[in-house]
Amino acid sequence: MSGKGSKGVADDPGPEPTLGPSCPVHADTSTRMDPFEDTLRRLREAFATGCTRPAEFRAAQLRGLSRFLQDNKQLLQDALAQDLSKSAFEADMSELVICQNEVDLALRNLQAWMKDEPAATNMITKLDSAFIRKEPFGLVLIIAPWNYPVNLTLVPLVGALAAGNCVVLKPSEISKGTEKVLAEVLPQYLDQSCFAVVLGGPQETGQLLEHKFDYILFTGSPRVGRIVMTAATKYLTPVTLELGGKNPCYVDDNCDPQTVANRVAWFRYFNAGQTCVAPDYILCSPETQERLLPALQSAITRFYGDDPQSSPNLGRIINQKHFQRLQALLGCGRVAIGGQSDESERYIAPTVLVDVQETEPVMQEEIFGPILPIMNVRSLDEAIDFITRREKPLALYAFSNSRQVVDQMLNRTSSGNFGGNEGFIYMLLPSLPLGGVGNSGMGRYHGKFSFDTFSHHRACLLSHPGLEKLNDLRYPPYTDRSQQLLRWAVGSWTCTLL
Repeated sequence: MSGKGSKGVADDPGPEPTLGPSCPVHADTSTRMDPFEDTLRRLREAFATGCTRPAEFRAAQLRGLSRFLQDNKQLLQDALAQDLSKSAFEADMSELVICQNEVDLALRNLQAWMKDEPAATNMITKLDSAFIRKEPFGLVLIIAPWNYPVNLTLVPLVGALAAGNCVVLKPSEISKGTEKVLAEVLPQYLDQSCFAVVLGGPQETGQLLEHKFDYILFTGSPRVGRIVMTAATKYLTPVTLELGGKNPCYVDDNCDPQTVANRVAWFRYFNAGQTCVAPDYILCSPETQERLLPALQSAITRFYGDDPQSSPNLGRIINQKHFQRLQALLGCGRVAIGGQSDESERYIAPTVLVDVQETEPVMQEEIFGPILPIMNVRSLDEAIDFITRREKPLALYAFSNSRQVVDQMLNRTSSGNFGGNEGFIYMLLPSLPLGGVGNSGMGRYHGKFSFDTFSHHRACLLSHPGLEKLNDLRYPPYTDRSQQLLRWAVGSWTCTLL
């Protein structure tokens, strides 16, 4: 959330396509010192009418989002190329296709997700109806990052809309090309009485967070996550925080080094390393390091050629500030592969560092760039000890031909996500949630998990207005017999769903 950003709220988005049911609320155009007050009041008034609750309205918004993705594919690809030099393939695979899949999944399953969920009863409530109703929270704020500015903005939006909320979307001001498309084009496809895009940098975001929201989802750094969480405590607003951290990658002696190198290099250097779930450093023995280095060099050459700077498949660093931060990290340890940089292009070569000390900056902060340090450990136990002494990561990876080694790493550590002999390909599965633990975040989303995150699960019990004679047993004065029967009835929980 750093960097210079534009200010104010996106307006005059152009003609709105037919969306089906719409909310009968109009924007207040009065001018106020607070640039967000009128917009937030308008959205709250819209939610109070109940217009976002019907399945038909939710589906209309999701179909509008689908049309946005289909109609503006080239525009979004161009924006991602402008911001991050993403190739069309990377833009499709890691951004547009994932968003479209999420929309399609929500549209196929919306009625089932919204349906009341029956709950088990006991003898006391045997004639009652117990169920869980999924209700929208109300006004949701989504604060998105710059590294996957379409994916990490629209995937949570799918869940918030499917759950029937009104939404304020705050795209990152750092990915300027994508921000412009989201602000100027996306609102044309959604009901603007229930949806708004707001713009700005840190100052405007801080001002936005002074307002009350019913749910906040933030993706970014732990430092800013703490700021968001502190602001949310003023109103006891629930939050999902998708944060980062240093993701370990353990490579066992018992492995095929080229297979490991292919997978690790692709996931490390994808999007120029600017991925929150990318492997951040390797833990392996000195012997495995010697086998791994030529394999990594082979993989990098195979993927990006002899001159990676000219490869169309290698992205660029988002801005000069991050480039300079990463360039400073190249001085840690010893460069074994790569190390070249070009500030005029914000280019940093796919790099591997060795002889790195735990106390060096490259091991103290999330790298978020195409730099991969290797730390030496003598055993699996030492690797696990190294990992568990640090903050819990968003992702953890283990590579070994031994299932026992992978299982030990899984069973004896904690992380938001885990990959055994694989990188973050699990991000393509809406059946798996994305979420951190501890310093790497809280909450989860993707697929139905997104719908559940943005829904209040309301416990409901509907009883018969009559049949009062059956309740005499539970009223005082209590006899020995009534107490015995009540204890039995309360304990007779049954899985029978009414």
